[in-house]
Amino acid sequence: MQKTIFFLKTVMWGSLGLAMLIVVAYEMGWAEAGSFATSVRAEYVVSVVMELEALVFIPLALRLFKWKRVATALTQQKERALARWGLMRMLMLCFPMVLDTIFYYLFVNPAFGYLAIIHAICLMFVYPSADRCYAETVSKEESKQA
Repeated sequence: MQKTIFFLKTVMWGSLGLAMLIVVAYEMGWAEAGSFATSVRAEYVVSVVMELEALVFIPLALRLFKWKRVATALTQQKERALARWGLMRMLMLCFPMVLDTIFYYLFVNPAFGYLAIIHAICLMFVYPSADRCYAETVSKEESKQA
């Protein structure tokens, strides 16, 4: 179980680190911000896609472990299911956060920055602590007995 917890934490902190590295690269002038600022159509399409993605993936990631199929898999397969579904949950929040950070600097549109911040805040609610991971892999019957 410790390997799975470490893996999920690595994915989360690695994604946050990558996003911060992108911020540092653009703020230090190592990369040129506003490369696509003149492409209004591309900005509109990317903006709509990323906003819709946030509307779908954030609630989905926050409620994923409450679904009957996922909860059953977590209590029966424990570590294997936690690695699989936990990674899915992390990627639903981390990958769009990194993309939003990139798009913020490519289009110089604050909406992407806000979306990246929202995704980062949502990571606090799914942080893979040891207590949370153990609690999510214990069935209701097992928790009543304890």
